[in-house]
Amino acid sequence: MTEIYSIMDILLPFDWAHYTFMKNAFLAILLITPLFGLLSTMVVSNRMAFFSDSLGHGAFTGIAIGVLLGMTSPLLSLVIFSIAFAVFITYIKNRSTASTDTIIGVFSSTAIAIGLMIMSRGGGFNKFSSFLIGDVLSITADDLQALLLVFVLVLAGWGFLFNRLLVLSINSAFARSRGISTFWVESVFAALLAVVVAISIQWVGILIINALLVLPAAAARNVTNDVKEYQLVSVIVAMAAGFSGLLLAYYFNMAAGATIVVLAALMFFVTLLLKERFVR
Repeated sequence: MTEIYSIMDILLPFDWAHYTFMKNAFLAILLITPLFGLLSTMVVSNRMAFFSDSLGHGAFTGIAIGVLLGMTSPLLSLVIFSIAFAVFITYIKNRSTASTDTIIGVFSSTAIAIGLMIMSRGGGFNKFSSFLIGDVLSITADDLQALLLVFVLVLAGWGFLFNRLLVLSINSAFARSRGISTFWVESVFAALLAVVVAISIQWVGILIINALLVLPAAAARNVTNDVKEYQLVSVIVAMAAGFSGLLLAYYFNMAAGATIVVLAALMFFVTLLLKERFVR
């Protein structure tokens, strides 16, 4: 990491870049925001906003289970439970006759309730309340290594799934007629979402992480006409909001995650106004 920090000192001759915690936060945003940008395109196209929100609730239960098992860092239980939670919802959704919103709502509310029950046992909830709002400035060099691994795995999974997800977003029956196993494609995509949510939730926060899985693509959809542009603009929006939010949070002493979401929301409204003006 020393070599990377030295390069950053040359490329970023700013006061804020002199601090190691800001360098770590900058690198984390460089790794995680492109993933939010890419994944959000399919979250929006496949109308999975409610599902992605439930992953945050499931992640909270994963943290609680890690605490219950006495883990110093609940990251392992968080990732494992988040993946299992996402795949199980997908399985029930594909096997049940109940509406998707109902199934997700039941799982989401149950997960957050179980997490609160475990966390509040013995009055120990306060020390885990930081997961609700996140703290991107708490990222360490070891955390960055985990983020880099997730970055590579998600990009590989995205390359494998993208065409299948694109067909699935058009029509599930059409996807099945093309020989695509909709359940497995949805399950793998849900697992990728769960991993990204689990690995970043301690820095972004449970309360707002869903916004970063919706806003970049929602903004991009307003001003793009093809799939490549859609993905590119979504990634640009996510990264621009990430870096701008980090700097504003540093200079004005605000929560970085919330600041990033507000900026992404502003970009959505700007692109929406541009769309309305163009259509007229």
